[in-house]
Amino acid sequence: MITNLGFGAILITFLISLYGAGAAAYGASKKAQEWIESARLAMLLTFPLLTLSALALIYLLVNGHYEVAFVTSVTSNSMPLYLRVTALWGGQAGSLVFWSWLMSAFASAVTLRRWDRDREFLPWVIVVSLVTLAFFLALVIFFENPFERYWQTPSGVVAAMFQPASSTLLVPPDGNGLNPLLRHPGMTLHPPMLYLGFVGFVIPYAFAIAALVTGRTDDRWIRLTRRWTLIAWLFLSLGLILGGRWAYDVLGWGGYWAWDPVEIAAFMPWLTGTAFLHSVMIQEKRGMLKHWNMALIILTYCLVIFGTFLTRSGVLSSVHSFAQSAIGPMFFGFIGITFIISLALLLRRWDELKSGVEMTSLLSREALFLLNNLLFLGIMVVCFWGVIFPLISELVTGQKVTVGPPFYERATGPLFAGLLLLMGVAPLAAWRHSTAKTLGRAMWKPGLFSIAVLLALVAAGVRSAAALLGFWLTAFVTSVTVYEFWRGALARHRRSGESLPVALARLSARNRRRYGGYIIHLGVVLMAVGIIGIELFQTETQGTIGQGESITLGEYTMTYDDLAIFDTDDGRNVARSVVSVYKNGRFVSELYPRRDFYYESQQPMTIPGVRSTMEDDFYVLLVDWQPITSQGATFKVYHNPLVNWLWMGGFVFIFGTLIAAWPDKDPEVVPARAKRPVYASAEG
Repeated sequence: MITNLGFGAILITFLISLYGAGAAAYGASKKAQEWIESARLAMLLTFPLLTLSALALIYLLVNGHYEVAFVTSVTSNSMPLYLRVTALWGGQAGSLVFWSWLMSAFASAVTLRRWDRDREFLPWVIVVSLVTLAFFLALVIFFENPFERYWQTPSGVVAAMFQPASSTLLVPPDGNGLNPLLRHPGMTLHPPMLYLGFVGFVIPYAFAIAALVTGRTDDRWIRLTRRWTLIAWLFLSLGLILGGRWAYDVLGWGGYWAWDPVEIAAFMPWLTGTAFLHSVMIQEKRGMLKHWNMALIILTYCLVIFGTFLTRSGVLSSVHSFAQSAIGPMFFGFIGITFIISLALLLRRWDELKSGVEMTSLLSREALFLLNNLLFLGIMVVCFWGVIFPLISELVTGQKVTVGPPFYERATGPLFAGLLLLMGVAPLAAWRHSTAKTLGRAMWKPGLFSIAVLLALVAAGVRSAAALLGFWLTAFVTSVTVYEFWRGALARHRRSGESLPVALARLSARNRRRYGGYIIHLGVVLMAVGIIGIELFQTETQGTIGQGESITLGEYTMTYDDLAIFDTDDGRNVARSVVSVYKNGRFVSELYPRRDFYYESQQPMTIPGVRSTMEDDFYVLLVDWQPITSQGATFKVYHNPLVNWLWMGGFVFIFGTLIAAWPDKDPEVVPARAKRPVYASAEG
């Protein structure tokens, strides 16, 4: 049967993972290449096996095998094909299978590279990758098996992998259906992007551990994983942006980010991963911050596992998290063990990681990048404390006390402002030594432009100090970034005689990492404009009005025209209103906010009606209604200035990351230590 095939593939993969990790460690310790090659082939085998298991589960989901408990919990007859497929990650058990499948894909891909120059890393990369994979497969096998079936026993219905005594297979006629909140198109992409980001960071972590075990204290491991890190960071960034859009479209509160514990759980590894990406440039350029880079990638890996733990353990209340589960202690134990081992290895190599280069100027680019690390870690610490505070309060007082958005916003606001300022100042600072005079000479033109923008905003009537500071910082960073593009293109134009557009294109192509980073900075600036607009200037109102009556919010007036209530073929009861929107007395749009009630899951979903421009969004929610339209309906209305700059900035951000991550030829020379006999460094 398909269920036995899928479960059997997972069980075999688990055993192969344990064998591969053990064979790799044994081969490294005995300098036995044949054992390491066997472990490499074992890791390659995990991907086709888990592909078979994932396809088996998708087959069960698509074809409505409701005798399988997981299929019943996340699908139904009324769901379209694409939702049945994406239901794979719509529940606890399936998402763990999906996570494991992606992990096996990354692990298998990394083994396919040429290892001639770095063969001493190979066994330890295998050990870390397969131990991580084995842990997640153990969760599937022993705690969250998606292939368990329903069995009718004399004492009731049970879910089990194998048939209990005196039982018959139970096949329900229909399933419960996917949670309505997960039926948004964004949720078909948001979880896979996050998972790709999560598993992607396992690879640089594996190389870092391999470097610590083998004593390779140069920057070779960083160069090997640069592209892997950028790809992981790209997917994690994309997942966060898609999650924000999903929240804006589905959750019905007029915003994109609520400082929800699970949102923060995905945000924390992004913070440390971003700090790591900046910090490794200093090690490559100047041979500094080696301790920082090891610590940051270890922390990122632990936060990846911690984020997965928060989502799946049920220890925190969240619209994103799965139900209460017994896997929480397993996650906690795995995080603790991996962190202790990683920290022990780091301390063991601490002296060897010391750099002979000293930081001689507090205004040098190295010093500013170090400050950048501190700010990112400061934000991470605030987020971590806010997330675990309910657990600590429950442990100490017996009551779970949560912290809300005001705590995060007040604590992280100045830190985010500091990061924006550094984005403008750091590109102008010189390596090794920089003074206030030289930095001021480089900053005066962009600074003058940003001050002009600030004065224009004051003249336009903006009086909020926070908004003026935020817009000044975005103007400053924009002017610095554009100025850097201009300076580089102009210098090449004068040297080569190329036209400015050609010079700019070729300059960017020759140094994709640098100029891709500048484009990322422009994306961050655009996103910051959108965040400032909605966070500081959002207004809202709510009212109950009869047919033909209106609600006014600022320049906008909304008139309630009609309401229709009907059933759909896919099992929904829809209450759909029609409203007309006027701006300064002129008709601009007709919107259709609605409330969908799903009969299968007995859950509602609110779909806003939104009129979007680059200037603002007019966002309308249908809150309640009377059966007779003339008796009225209740609407909640938001005015969200500049919010679409956030989404536009996301596109620019991703585009810049793609440019920075685009592969090029690896020019570095083989390090001297890499020429030693194979695995000789395994002794430490």
